[in-house]
Formats: sequence, structure tokens, C-alpha cells
Amino acid sequence: MRIVDNLETFHLGKDARHGSRPPWLPSDAEFLEGDVQDRALMTRALAGVDIVFHQAAHQGLLPDFSRFFHVNAAGTALLYELIVEKRYPVRKVVIASSQAVYNEGLYRCAQHNILQPDSRPLERMERGLWEVSCPHCGQELSPVATPEGRANPQTMYAQSKFAQERIGLYLGRLHRIPTVALRYAITQGPRQSLHNAYSGVCSVFALRLANSRPPVIYEDGRQTRDYIFAGDVAEASLFVAERQDADFGVFNVGTGQATTVLEFVDALSRVMGRPVEPVLPGAFRLGDVRHFTPDVARLGRLGWRATTSLEETLRRYVEWLEAQGPVADPFPEAEATMRRLGVLREVAGPTHR
Repeated sequence: MRIVDNLETFHLGKDARHGSRPPWLPSDAEFLEGDVQDRALMTRALAGVDIVFHQAAHQGLLPDFSRFFHVNAAGTALLYELIVEKRYPVRKVVIASSQAVYNEGLYRCAQHNILQPDSRPLERMERGLWEVSCPHCGQELSPVATPEGRANPQTMYAQSKFAQERIGLYLGRLHRIPTVALRYAITQGPRQSLHNAYSGVCSVFALRLANSRPPVIYEDGRQTRDYIFAGDVAEASLFVAERQDADFGVFNVGTGQATTVLEFVDALSRVMGRPVEPVLPGAFRLGDVRHFTPDVARLGRLGWRATTSLEETLRRYVEWLEAQGPVADPFPEAEATMRRLGVLREVAGPTHR
């Protein structure tokens, strides 16, 4: 086993180092510190490798527009470039993609049936009109589960992840390198960064509660997501690695269950034994979708499904968090950074909840 990690953790707008080889890695695993954009390092990393689990990515809400593509798209192209050039006998590449490639996903209109709208107009968001409306008749839409064939990437992160998929699948087919792209739902669990207050709601909310502060929820908290345990995601990756009928496929990896942010915070508060009312300031973040639930039937037909409940996911995370000792809450500084960069916006006038 060989592991490549650049040991960066996105911390309050700066790239900081974890420090050294993570202690939880298997003792017999070879560890290489470096970046997927480093040709010499990746040449060494790929030598003799049988299966590649490509998890490396740059992610976040801040305006790192070019870096998303340098790391996610170009980094993936380099991986295949080296496999082809060096004739490495890689028998499978599993690419970690994201539900972000769908943007809002599918909705149902009572008058116009199923459609996939673009991002919510800024002028509606600034008025606190959170729900997605039909572009034809203006009626409020109802979200439905979204299958793999409906990608509609709009943020730069989403476009870079979709490009990553297309690069891998095209080059994989062309050069007979079996490749699978997995679009992960919102992945949560132990070892989630304690320093990234821009993503990873489990750590963001848990650290607020652990520091006796109320969670801050944007919009009205009724937006929905599919939250999946990191262990289930790992199992799905191992599952497709050994299945030839998954080759060159794209699969959603989630539970298929929609949970509101308010429900998530309520469940986390119960697990932590800290019943604190969240704060809803009437603000919103650029690029956030309103509702998304993946249709997980395709991977289910191959025989895989998630097995860990949200409550169990939160329990395992909290157990790990408590073992870390006191951790400062990074949210205030992160929120200030988002405001300064225009990522976090205020509602002008009363919100519609």
C-alpha cells in the first residue's frame, strides 16, 4: 500500500500543514508527502501500483477558481499521462467525484413535470426567497432524487470535478485503463478536519456545540442534503474496485435519504447532550444548492448500499472528537473571511421561512 498526501488542511483561508505522517495509517503503508501536481512524485507513487483510489482534490467555497482546475482536473490528467507513458500495469482507477456536479438536481413542477433548474437567482436569495421556483410558471418546485445522467455543474469546484470525471473516463477507455467515477454525497465521520469551517458540517456544528456556542445556520435551515458515513464511502470504493461490471461507470454514493440542516443539528445536539437552539441570521452563501438527494439505485443494482444511520455516524464522530481534547472554534474567523470575500451575503429585508 502506498499513500500520497500533501498534508495540507484548509485553515481560515490559508493552507497549513498537518505536520507529519498521520498516526492512524497502517504501519506497513508507504507514505509519500507531496502534491498530485508534482510529476516526479507521482511517477514514484504510481510505480508498481495495482489499483489507484484517487481521492485528492481541492475543495471549498472561497474563490480559488483556478486552483480547482489545477488540482482536480490537471492533477487527474497527469495521473493518466504517467500511467500511459510509463506503461504502469494499473488495473483500475477509482475517482472520487462529488454530488456538486448536479448543482440543484431534479425538481418536479405541478404544471411542467420534471426539470433541472440552474442556480437560484441572486436577486431572489437577497430577498430571502430560498426555495427553487419553476423558470416557466414561477411555482415552487419539489425536489426529487437525481440519477447519474443529469449532471449540471455550475460552480468552479463542480466544473473541475466534472472535468476530472470526463478526463478519467475518456482516457481510461482510450488506453484500456478500467476507471470508475463515484459521486459522493455529503461525507461525514471521524478525522474530518477540525480546521475547515467552510465545509464539513459535522465538524463545524460539533465544534460550536463543544465550545458552548450555538450552531449558525444559513438560509432557513430547511435545505436538504444526503449525509453518508465515511466508512460507507470507503466500502463503496472498495466494492467497485473489484467489480468489472462497474468499469467506466459513474455512480452516486449516498443513503438516498434527505435530511434538513435543522434535523442534522437537532440530531447532533442529542448525540452530544447539548440542546442548544441554533442561530439563523438570515444570510446565505454563494453557490449553495437548496435541495439535493441522489438516486442510489444504480449502485444498488450491483449489490451495494449504505448501512450506517445518521445517528450512528454522528455518534462515531463525537466519540472521536471528544478524544481530541479541547479544540478552538474556527467558525468566527472563517465567517469573517467569507463576508470579506463576498461569499457570505446578507438578506435585504425580512426573510421568508
